Amino acid sequence: MPTTALTLADLAFLAQGAGLTLAVTAVAVAAGTFLGIVCGVLRMQLGPIWSAPIALVLDLFRSVPLLIQLVLANAAQSIAKLGWGPFTTCCVVLSLYTAAYCTEIVRGAIGAVPPPLRRAARSLGMSWWQDMRFIVAPLAARIALPSWIGLTLGVMKDSALVLWLGLIELLRASQILVTRLQEPMLILLICGAIYFLMSFPIARLGGRLEKRWSVP
Repeated sequence: MPTTALTLADLAFLAQGAGLTLAVTAVAVAAGTFLGIVCGVLRMQLGPIWSAPIALVLDLFRSVPLLIQLVLANAAQSIAKLGWGPFTTCCVVLSLYTAAYCTEIVRGAIGAVPPPLRRAARSLGMSWWQDMRFIVAPLAARIALPSWIGLTLGVMKDSALVLWLGLIELLRASQILVTRLQEPMLILLICGAIYFLMSFPIARLGGRLEKRWSVP
Protein backbone atom coordinates (compact mmCIF):
# COMPACT_ATOMS: atom_id res chain seq x y z
CA MET A 1 0.00 0.00 0.00
CA PRO A 2 1.51 3.36 -0.99
CA THR A 3 2.56 5.64 1.83
CA THR A 4 3.46 9.31 2.01
CA ALA A 5 5.40 11.55 4.32
CA LEU A 6 2.95 14.39 3.68
CA THR A 7 1.35 15.62 6.89
CA LEU A 8 -1.51 17.91 7.83
CA ALA A 9 1.05 20.59 8.64
CA ASP A 10 2.34 20.35 5.06
CA LEU A 11 -1.19 20.74 3.72
CA ALA A 12 -1.65 23.77 5.98
CA PHE A 13 1.59 25.15 4.52
CA LEU A 14 0.14 24.78 1.02
CA ALA A 15 -3.07 26.45 2.18
CA GLN A 16 -1.07 29.43 3.46
CA GLY A 17 0.61 29.68 0.06
CA ALA A 18 -2.80 29.54 -1.63
CA GLY A 19 -4.00 32.33 0.66
CA LEU A 20 -1.09 34.53 -0.41
CA THR A 21 -1.83 33.75 -4.06
CA LEU A 22 -5.45 34.82 -3.58
CA ALA A 23 -4.40 37.99 -1.73
CA VAL A 24 -1.98 39.10 -4.45
CA THR A 25 -4.54 38.26 -7.15
CA ALA A 26 -7.36 40.13 -5.40
CA VAL A 27 -5.30 43.30 -4.93
CA ALA A 28 -3.91 43.20 -8.48
CA VAL A 29 -7.29 42.57 -10.12
CA ALA A 30 -9.13 45.19 -8.04
CA ALA A 31 -6.53 47.93 -8.54
CA GLY A 32 -5.82 46.93 -12.14
CA THR A 33 -9.50 46.92 -13.06
CA PHE A 34 -10.02 50.38 -11.58
CA LEU A 35 -6.99 51.78 -13.41
CA GLY A 36 -8.01 49.94 -16.56
CA ILE A 37 -11.48 51.50 -16.52
CA VAL A 38 -10.04 54.99 -15.99
CA CYS A 39 -7.38 54.59 -18.69
CA GLY A 40 -9.81 52.89 -21.10
CA VAL A 41 -12.32 55.74 -20.83
CA LEU A 42 -9.54 58.32 -21.18
CA ARG A 43 -8.20 56.63 -24.31
CA MET A 44 -11.66 56.66 -25.87
CA GLN A 45 -12.34 60.28 -24.94
CA LEU A 46 -8.94 61.79 -25.72
CA GLY A 47 -8.50 60.13 -29.07
CA PRO A 48 -5.40 58.40 -30.50
CA ILE A 49 -3.12 61.47 -30.48
CA TRP A 50 -3.68 62.82 -26.97
CA SER A 51 -3.86 59.34 -25.45
CA ALA A 52 -0.56 58.28 -27.05
CA PRO A 53 1.48 58.71 -23.80
CA ILE A 54 -0.98 56.44 -21.96
CA ALA A 55 -0.81 53.89 -24.78
CA LEU A 56 3.00 53.95 -24.71
CA VAL A 57 3.16 53.22 -20.98
CA LEU A 58 0.58 50.45 -21.27
CA ASP A 59 2.41 48.90 -24.22
CA LEU A 60 5.52 48.82 -22.08
CA PHE A 61 3.80 46.76 -19.40
CA ARG A 62 2.26 44.45 -22.00
CA SER A 63 5.48 43.93 -23.93
CA VAL A 64 8.04 43.34 -21.17
CA PRO A 65 7.82 39.88 -19.51
CA LEU A 66 6.26 40.02 -16.06
CA LEU A 67 9.27 38.39 -14.40
CA ILE A 68 11.56 41.15 -15.68
CA GLN A 69 9.11 43.78 -14.43
CA LEU A 70 9.08 42.24 -10.96
CA VAL A 71 12.87 42.04 -10.72
CA LEU A 72 13.40 45.57 -12.05
CA ALA A 73 10.69 47.03 -9.80
CA ASN A 74 12.21 45.35 -6.76
CA ALA A 75 15.65 46.72 -7.63
CA ALA A 76 14.26 50.20 -8.38
CA GLN A 77 12.37 50.49 -5.11
CA SER A 78 15.48 49.36 -3.25
CA ILE A 79 17.63 51.97 -5.01
CA ALA A 80 15.00 54.65 -4.39
CA LYS A 81 14.78 53.52 -0.74
CA LEU A 82 10.99 53.33 -0.84
CA GLY A 83 10.95 50.66 1.83
CA TRP A 84 8.46 48.45 0.02
CA GLY A 85 8.29 44.84 1.07
CA PRO A 86 8.07 42.03 -1.51
CA PHE A 87 4.27 41.85 -1.13
CA THR A 88 3.80 45.55 -1.87
CA THR A 89 6.19 45.44 -4.82
CA CYS A 90 4.43 42.44 -6.31
CA CYS A 91 1.00 44.01 -5.87
CA VAL A 92 2.08 47.26 -7.54
CA VAL A 93 3.67 45.52 -10.53
CA LEU A 94 0.81 43.06 -10.99
CA SER A 95 -1.75 45.88 -10.68
CA LEU A 96 -0.06 47.86 -13.46
CA TYR A 97 0.33 44.71 -15.53
CA THR A 98 -3.38 43.97 -15.10
CA ALA A 99 -4.33 47.57 -15.87
CA ALA A 100 -2.41 47.44 -19.15
CA TYR A 101 -4.56 44.58 -20.40
CA CYS A 102 -7.78 45.73 -18.76
CA THR A 103 -7.48 49.11 -20.51
CA GLU A 104 -7.69 47.45 -23.90
CA ILE A 105 -10.61 45.30 -22.76
CA VAL A 106 -12.50 48.40 -21.61
CA ARG A 107 -11.57 50.39 -24.71
CA GLY A 108 -12.73 47.59 -26.98
CA ALA A 109 -15.98 47.12 -25.04
CA ILE A 110 -16.83 50.83 -25.16
CA GLY A 111 -16.00 50.93 -28.86
CA ALA A 112 -18.36 48.00 -29.46
CA VAL A 113 -21.39 49.90 -28.13
CA PRO A 114 -23.43 50.89 -31.20
CA PRO A 115 -22.89 54.61 -31.93
CA PRO A 116 -26.59 55.19 -32.81
CA LEU A 117 -27.52 54.33 -29.22
CA ARG A 118 -25.15 56.94 -27.88
CA ARG A 119 -26.33 59.56 -30.37
CA ALA A 120 -29.93 58.80 -29.42
CA ALA A 121 -29.08 59.22 -25.73
CA ARG A 122 -27.45 62.57 -26.33
CA SER A 123 -30.35 63.70 -28.52
CA LEU A 124 -32.69 62.99 -25.59
CA GLY A 125 -30.76 65.45 -23.49
CA MET A 126 -28.54 63.04 -21.56
CA SER A 127 -25.24 64.39 -20.33
CA TRP A 128 -21.95 62.62 -21.04
CA TRP A 129 -22.00 61.12 -17.55
CA GLN A 130 -25.59 59.88 -17.93
CA ASP A 131 -24.74 58.41 -21.32
CA MET A 132 -21.76 56.54 -19.86
CA ARG A 133 -23.66 55.38 -16.78
CA PHE A 134 -27.00 54.28 -18.23
CA ILE A 135 -26.15 53.38 -21.84
CA VAL A 136 -22.46 52.57 -22.26
CA ALA A 137 -21.59 50.94 -18.92
CA PRO A 138 -24.28 48.19 -18.93
CA LEU A 139 -23.61 47.20 -22.54
CA ALA A 140 -19.83 47.46 -22.27
CA ALA A 141 -19.80 45.37 -19.09
CA ARG A 142 -21.54 42.50 -20.88
CA ILE A 143 -19.06 42.68 -23.74
CA ALA A 144 -16.00 42.92 -21.49
CA LEU A 145 -16.98 40.22 -18.97
CA PRO A 146 -15.56 37.12 -20.76
CA SER A 147 -12.23 38.82 -21.43
CA TRP A 148 -12.08 40.18 -17.89
CA ILE A 149 -12.69 36.70 -16.43
CA GLY A 150 -9.90 35.33 -18.61
CA LEU A 151 -7.61 38.14 -17.46
CA THR A 152 -8.40 37.43 -13.80
CA LEU A 153 -7.59 33.74 -14.17
CA GLY A 154 -4.40 34.64 -16.04
CA VAL A 155 -3.27 36.99 -13.28
CA MET A 156 -3.89 34.27 -10.69
CA LYS A 157 -1.55 31.93 -12.55
CA ASP A 158 0.99 34.66 -13.32
CA SER A 159 1.14 35.48 -9.61
CA ALA A 160 3.33 32.38 -9.26
CA LEU A 161 6.21 34.54 -10.49
CA VAL A 162 6.26 36.44 -7.20
CA LEU A 163 8.26 33.54 -5.79
CA TRP A 164 11.32 35.20 -7.37
CA LEU A 165 10.99 38.00 -4.83
CA GLY A 166 10.88 35.59 -1.92
CA LEU A 167 7.13 35.34 -1.36
CA ILE A 168 5.98 31.85 -0.49
CA GLU A 169 2.84 31.59 -2.57
CA LEU A 170 1.26 28.31 -3.63
CA LEU A 171 3.80 27.23 -6.26
CA ARG A 172 6.78 28.15 -4.09
CA ALA A 173 5.25 26.29 -1.15
CA SER A 174 4.86 23.19 -3.31
CA GLN A 175 8.49 23.47 -4.48
CA ILE A 176 9.66 23.61 -0.87
CA LEU A 177 7.69 20.48 -0.03
CA VAL A 178 8.95 18.67 -3.14
CA THR A 179 12.54 19.42 -2.14
CA ARG A 180 11.98 18.24 1.43
CA LEU A 181 9.74 15.23 0.87
CA GLN A 182 10.88 14.10 -2.61
CA GLU A 183 7.31 13.33 -3.67
CA PRO A 184 6.85 15.61 -6.69
CA MET A 185 3.90 13.85 -8.32
CA LEU A 186 1.68 13.87 -5.25
CA ILE A 187 2.54 17.41 -4.19
CA LEU A 188 2.17 18.88 -7.68
CA LEU A 189 -1.16 17.08 -8.10
CA ILE A 190 -2.37 18.66 -4.87
CA CYS A 191 -1.02 22.05 -5.99
CA GLY A 192 -2.84 21.75 -9.34
CA ALA A 193 -6.04 20.74 -7.56
CA ILE A 194 -5.82 23.81 -5.31
CA TYR A 195 -5.32 26.07 -8.34
CA PHE A 196 -8.38 24.45 -9.93
CA LEU A 197 -10.47 24.95 -6.79
CA MET A 198 -9.49 28.63 -6.72
CA SER A 199 -10.11 29.20 -10.44
CA PHE A 200 -13.26 27.14 -11.01
CA PRO A 201 -15.68 29.30 -8.97
CA ILE A 202 -14.49 32.44 -10.79
CA ALA A 203 -14.96 30.81 -14.18
CA ARG A 204 -18.39 29.47 -13.22
CA LEU A 205 -19.51 32.81 -11.82
CA GLY A 206 -18.43 34.52 -15.03
CA GLY A 207 -20.31 31.92 -17.08
CA ARG A 208 -23.50 32.38 -15.05
CA LEU A 209 -23.34 36.16 -15.30
CA GLU A 210 -22.71 35.99 -19.03
CA LYS A 211 -25.66 33.62 -19.47
CA ARG A 212 -27.94 35.78 -17.33
CA TRP A 213 -26.99 38.99 -19.13
CA SER A 214 -27.50 37.37 -22.55
CA VAL A 215 -31.19 36.76 -21.81
CA PRO A 216 -33.26 39.39 -23.69
